[in-house]
Amino acid sequence: MIYRCPLCGNWCGYYSYDHSGYWLQTDTQIGIKDQTIIDEWNSVPTPPAPGLQPISIDPNTSALLVLDMETSICKNHRCIASISKINNLLTQAREKGMLVVYSLTHTGSVSDIAWKIAPSLGDPIVKSNVDKFYKTNLDEILQEHCINTVLITGYAANGAVLHTATSAAFRGYNVIIPVDGMSAVNPYAEQYTAWHMLNSPGTRTRATLTKINLIAFCH
Repeated sequence: MIYRCPLCGNWCGYYSYDHSGYWLQTDTQIGIKDQTIIDEWNSVPTPPAPGLQPISIDPNTSALLVLDMETSICKNHRCIASISKINNLLTQAREKGMLVVYSLTHTGSVSDIAWKIAPSLGDPIVKSNVDKFYKTNLDEILQEHCINTVLITGYAANGAVLHTATSAAFRGYNVIIPVDGMSAVNPYAEQYTAWHMLNSPGTRTRATLTKINLIAFCH
């Protein structure tokens, strides 16, 4: 019999009673060679939950991004529940005079944005696919305001949030994601996004996960 360790991924010819996570996989080496992540799907252990970090924000060099919060797609209870939370952060950001940037999907319009978190006159709005830097002037807007940190909220976690945050990190911005300000239809998509931001080689050195009530403003 051949066994596999779920932590290190090694195969061995014995069962280790010192770790209950070892389990039987197959009778033959042929079966092992044919294994893919799809075959292993239900036996892959979930990583431990990351810690959320309290963080202090300088409103002069930070921007709040509110991504794709359109009523035409923000219909599920997780997205709807995030509106009031984003509004709390938005209110604080406006009080501090912080730059707020909105995004729309290709088919969205300003009137589609949830009214509680609707843009104010003069707020920049970009329109693109899931990466809001793609073929927009978002980077130019941020550079003009001397921004080095972006707080990213919106819908969907595994769409606009994930790809815009990744693109921001590639461009050298520090990325703050309040996890209660992002949402998706499937909770796994939110979980994956959180894991990806802290573990992907392209984002892990620039991303911080937090919660809206853990965010403080410097002045």
